[in-house]
Amino acid sequence: MGSYYNIDAILTDAQKVPCTFDLTVPGLGYIDGNVGGDMKEGSKVELPLWLGEMLALSQNLNTSSLVTLDLPTALSPRVLNALKADPRTVDLRAIAPYFYNLGARILELFEEEEMIEVLSETFKARAAVIADQAHNPRGALGEGADFMRGLDENERQLFRAAHDSAKSVRTWIAEMKKK
Repeated sequence: MGSYYNIDAILTDAQKVPCTFDLTVPGLGYIDGNVGGDMKEGSKVELPLWLGEMLALSQNLNTSSLVTLDLPTALSPRVLNALKADPRTVDLRAIAPYFYNLGARILELFEEEEMIEVLSETFKARAAVIADQAHNPRGALGEGADFMRGLDENERQLFRAAHDSAKSVRTWIAEMKKK
């Protein structure tokens, strides 16, 4: 978990994940729009990650959890296959604004070796394009604009840092030439 005051961690934990109730819970039907009713065993609902995790890790007297946490759509086999095919063409922002943070949080809960590999390779491939775009004095204009719109928050921060540092180096070189 991130820092209590870390807005990225808070927004990551607010992302919805699919959960399946393993038990009937009296009075919890309002989560699924059934005010005053019960949450029936087998019900599938999307809950914020923080709540789904808490319910999945909680246990009742029978030592079974209240819910089973399922992989979010953002990390489904379909998305992972698209990332394996060409990570540069996937609009991560549309899938999940905090895509890598969500992946890291899910990997704390699930052992998914393939997901680790796919996310690592995706970040490496996309970071190379981000660095190329950031070092271009025109920034993310022209052909790279569509790619840039699809960046998740971590990638946007990486772009800003790389762009600002490239701009600072150009300014420094110009100042050195004047001396």
